[in-house]
Amino acid sequence: MKLWGGRFSEGLARDAWALNASLEFDQRLGPQDIRGSQAWARGLQKAGILSADECAQICAGLEAIGKELENHEFIFLETDEDIHTAVERRLGEIIGPLAGKLHTGRSRNDQVATDLRLWLLDYLPELEKAIIGLQTALVTRAEKDMNVMMPGYTHLQRAQPILLSHWWLSHFWPLQRDRERLGQLAQRVARLPLGSGALAGTPFPIDRAALAADLGFDRPSLNSIDGVSDRDFALEFAFCAALTGLHLSKLAEAIVLFCSAEFGFFELSDAYATGSSLMPQKKNPDVFELTRAKASTLIGYLTGLMTTLNGLPSAYDKDLQEDKVPVFNAFDTLTAVLPVLANALGSLSINSGRMQASIDVSMLATDLADYLVEKGIPFREAHEAVGKTVQYAIAKGKSLDALSQAEFQSIHPKFDQDVYSVFDPANSITRRSALGGTAPEVVEQQLQTAKEMIGIK
Repeated sequence: MKLWGGRFSEGLARDAWALNASLEFDQRLGPQDIRGSQAWARGLQKAGILSADECAQICAGLEAIGKELENHEFIFLETDEDIHTAVERRLGEIIGPLAGKLHTGRSRNDQVATDLRLWLLDYLPELEKAIIGLQTALVTRAEKDMNVMMPGYTHLQRAQPILLSHWWLSHFWPLQRDRERLGQLAQRVARLPLGSGALAGTPFPIDRAALAADLGFDRPSLNSIDGVSDRDFALEFAFCAALTGLHLSKLAEAIVLFCSAEFGFFELSDAYATGSSLMPQKKNPDVFELTRAKASTLIGYLTGLMTTLNGLPSAYDKDLQEDKVPVFNAFDTLTAVLPVLANALGSLSINSGRMQASIDVSMLATDLADYLVEKGIPFREAHEAVGKTVQYAIAKGKSLDALSQAEFQSIHPKFDQDVYSVFDPANSITRRSALGGTAPEVVEQQLQTAKEMIGIK
């Protein structure tokens, strides 16, 4: 059964049909197509197009089709061009010619746009739940590793000592922003295209505001041309997914580094590591490496959809059929990666001794400059003095804390006997107690706020 063809004297060529058909991927919209069609039937009844009995028969037939889809009992035919064709064909088999009234005033253009929006509204909460799962794993690690010190890095060079908990939580907040973006996206998804027709609107007195409320949308679209052609929401979802992927990749890359022998900060559990087919000693962080790769895949979905939409003329074009695959694939990728990553983080072993041993005295050079600042020296002067001190220590082959007081004072007279109190990484961490810093009490506050964000008391 085709939903079109009366104007044509011969059928579509087999290879053209194969290219044109979208059932392979859009059958995923089956439940949403059923709901949208039932709401449309109710709208047609209110507009006087269908009788109450006709509406009831159509809705009951659609309900039966929905159950067939849910139970994987629905039989798709080669002649089903897309999910809309399949549902309408099956509806005709169940209730007869009355099924032909369902499409009154409706186009597949506004139908598919509605279905995809409904699908996102249904599944965005599932993605958010998966993100919360990883956030929970990060919070759990931060709570467990609260007393562990580690070297912080900039430019992948040792910079200043921090708490490992502070580092774990630094990956929590990007995910929180990802969740916020999804919530903002949902508001833009919840605009109903149904009733836009092919592009000019429907000629029947459909109450589109009531239709929107029936389907759980905030409001109907205000321009029928934009209603059928707008795919900003799909593109925005692809962007949100790609950005989440970048955040996951950043975390995964750090784990890969920290699990290496050169760092030795973390050790992978056997459950989330793989071996080598050649080298018996290997323990590879494949889960985290694949997370990095999936981020690139997500970027590919985004750029693919963006270039598909670029340059399209106004209103609906068949190119828009290609919007669903990147959306579905991006969703599937993230919901596959996120729970594995959460479980893998929880299984890591922490080598706190190796971390603390990696905190070199030179990492306290900033604290040494702050020491001079507290004695009234302008920071720029203090910075230069400490830079000269570091240079002197390197030239002498000494660590900063091994310099004598006389050597310190030869560089700047404000270095006093208490200068050696600076060389305590725990003290350096504790001093950074401004909001957002790495001091233990501030990190505890940050941790509590993070837990509140994901509903943990």
